[in-house]
Amino acid sequence: MQAIDWQAANAEVVEHLRALIQLDTRNPPGNEIRAAAYLRDVFAREGITAEIVGPTPDRASLVARLAGNGTQRPLLLMSHTDVVAVEPQAWTYPPFAATVADGAIWGRGALDMKQMVAMELQTMLLLKRAGLPLARDVIFLAAADEEVGGHQGAGWVAQHHPALIEAEYALNEGGGAGSEVNGVVYYGIQIAEKGTARFRLRTRGTPGHGSQPHDDSAVVKLVRLVERMMRTPLPVHLTPAFERYLEAIAAAQPPELAAQLRAVLDPAQTAAAIDALPLPENFRRGLRAQVRNTLTPTILRAGEQINVIPSHAEAQFDARILPGWTNEQFLAELHAHLGDDAAEIELIEPTLPLDAPTGGPLWDAIVDVLRERDPTGVPIPTLLTGGTDAKHIATLGTTVYGFAPGLHPTDWSGIHGHDEHIHIASLEWGTRTLYEVVARFCGIAEV
Repeated sequence: MQAIDWQAANAEVVEHLRALIQLDTRNPPGNEIRAAAYLRDVFAREGITAEIVGPTPDRASLVARLAGNGTQRPLLLMSHTDVVAVEPQAWTYPPFAATVADGAIWGRGALDMKQMVAMELQTMLLLKRAGLPLARDVIFLAAADEEVGGHQGAGWVAQHHPALIEAEYALNEGGGAGSEVNGVVYYGIQIAEKGTARFRLRTRGTPGHGSQPHDDSAVVKLVRLVERMMRTPLPVHLTPAFERYLEAIAAAQPPELAAQLRAVLDPAQTAAAIDALPLPENFRRGLRAQVRNTLTPTILRAGEQINVIPSHAEAQFDARILPGWTNEQFLAELHAHLGDDAAEIELIEPTLPLDAPTGGPLWDAIVDVLRERDPTGVPIPTLLTGGTDAKHIATLGTTVYGFAPGLHPTDWSGIHGHDEHIHIASLEWGTRTLYEVVARFCGIAEV
């Protein structure tokens, strides 16, 4: 096997990320073929077979594979190439210029998630060049369309070409980057992901002339319902994933703070214990979202003319459900929360939550490498309150972990915001960390 020149590899991954950022793949409309073609050409130069697939020529996902000896089932390296919209006038540097400044690469997708595309690409190239004997195939998937649900990307590939990406395990976004709690740096490994139970809430009333208000207004009914629903959060439900997460944080903290954290695990005082934690509000807000099913009103619709009382009104909610819950169970909880008020509820493309074990060969490889790469950091399991393409890949029986490694501190405000950027030191550290995990998990140990 050839030794790896990490200085050259670091320079290469920086250039790949800059090239990917410079390809405008805003979704909508997507145009992910730009990134897929770039990746195909890079793989072709290295003698790695890659295939572009998708529902239309422009909504393209790319799949590549390094063959192992087949004694173990494959590992899938997941990423997506689409990015969200930008307001260029609000950026310090042009969002698709991939400017290098202040030790960072600036541009849309630098953290979400073209950095993972580049790190996984570099991992594939290094595995191939090193000639590492593999017990497992290593599959690379750079998918389209994740930012609006993945139905034309990972979901489409899973449905129409499952044989291309079937794997025992997958590595995805959702974890891996360092974060600090009370001076301790933790590296989250995402084991669980909330499901989506988005819904429409409709009320009906008596239409009429706007000059003659009455007591059967669909709009007034809706406003009252939404206000009451948001005044009181849904009940607390502590999942095993959350308990493992909070206990892992507490175990590395001083006794007083550890006791305050563990108080959150008492359902009788969870809400009050979170409020009392002497930690930043963004951390407490994350805890609140992890201990219950959540619902957030995001769209309100009613009426088409200002002088007409409409016969119906609608609110759309972004609802997320905990691991272990079904959509039917959530609807029952939601109806109980609404009480006897008459309202129609319609789910919008629901997805089930995901959960993966702590322990096992891939988990152990991640933890071991993290401890070697940063002996002061603490690996912990995490529950993601958002959603990723894991929901599509899990339908094939794949166990998915969120692990896109990076250094603390990382400015997460740029994700879907202005001035998205990644520090080059974090990209380089993450690339080597990812490579070491994949090589350790998929390589054949020397005897």
